[in-house]
Amino acid sequence: MLHQLVSTADVFIQNFRPGVAEKLGAGEEDLRRVRPDLIYCAISGFGTSGPARDRPAYDTVAQAASGYLRLLTPPQNPRVIGPAIADAVTGQYAAMACLAALVERGRTGKGRRIDISMLEAMCHFNLDSFTHYYSVGEVMGPLSRPVVSQSYTFECADGAWIAIHMSSPTKFWMGLLDATGQQHLADDPRFAERLERIKHQDELIAHFTPVFLTRPRAEWCALLEEHEVPYSPAYDSDEALDDPQAQHLQIKVEAPSRELGTYTTVRPPYSFDGTPELQVMPPPVLDEHGDEIRQELARRKAG
Repeated sequence: MLHQLVSTADVFIQNFRPGVAEKLGAGEEDLRRVRPDLIYCAISGFGTSGPARDRPAYDTVAQAASGYLRLLTPPQNPRVIGPAIADAVTGQYAAMACLAALVERGRTGKGRRIDISMLEAMCHFNLDSFTHYYSVGEVMGPLSRPVVSQSYTFECADGAWIAIHMSSPTKFWMGLLDATGQQHLADDPRFAERLERIKHQDELIAHFTPVFLTRPRAEWCALLEEHEVPYSPAYDSDEALDDPQAQHLQIKVEAPSRELGTYTTVRPPYSFDGTPELQVMPPPVLDEHGDEIRQELARRKAG
C-alpha cells in the first residue's frame, strides 16, 4: 500500500535513524523502483555516517550538539528552556531542499536524494555564533547578542511586559530617554555612548526597571511609539494573536474539526499576489482518511 501511494507522490520524507527505512521497505532504492523521479528526503539526527550516526536524537540533543542550547541557557539556574527549535528549523531546511529539488526536476526530469541531519541544520541556523567565534575568537553566550543589540524587557505597572530593541542608531536611545522622561541619562558617562551602554547594561537595566513599573503597558506602548522606539508588548500566546496588527493580518484562522469542534491555528506566513492563505484543515486523527485512501488505491489498481 505504501508503494502504491509513492507511485503517484512527488516527495517522500522519513526521519528514521539511518538504515531503519531500508528494513521497512521504504529505503530510497525500494521507492525509486516504484517512482524513478521521486524526491527522497531522509532526516536524521547526526547524518548517515560518522561516529554519532546511530545515536538517537531529539530536539534538545540537536540544540546542544550544535552549540545553540548554550545560547538559551539562563546564566542563573541553568536549565533547558524554550520551544522545540531544532525540530522546526530542520523541517524548514528540509522543505527548502525538497522545493529546490522539485524545481530542478521540472527542468531535468530527475529525482534527488536529500539527506539532512538535525545537527547540520542547527549548526547552519547557529551561523552567527560560529562566524563571531572564527572572526574574533570570542565565544558567544546567552547575553552576548542582547547586550550588543541593546535589547531589554521590562515589567510594567499592570504586571504586563514590554520588549525594546534599539540596535545601534543613537536616535532610538534618545527616543527612549524622551519617552521615559530620563533625558538626564544622556549626560551620564555610563550611558552617553553606545559602547558604554553595552559595558554598563546591568546598571542601565537596574535604572529603568523601576521606571517602567510606574505606568501600565498600554501607556508605555503609546509613548514609545510616539518617539519611534522599536518596541512590542511581550505577549504570551493567549494575547499575541489578539493584537490589532495580528488581527489585521488575519494570522489566527479557524476551521471546523470533527475532534475539537473548532480547530484554531496560525495561517502560513506568506501571501501570494497579495492574498494570504486563510483556508486550513485540522490535522487528521489516526486513520481518519484510511478507508478513502484504500478505496482510491483499489480503484487505481483495478483500472
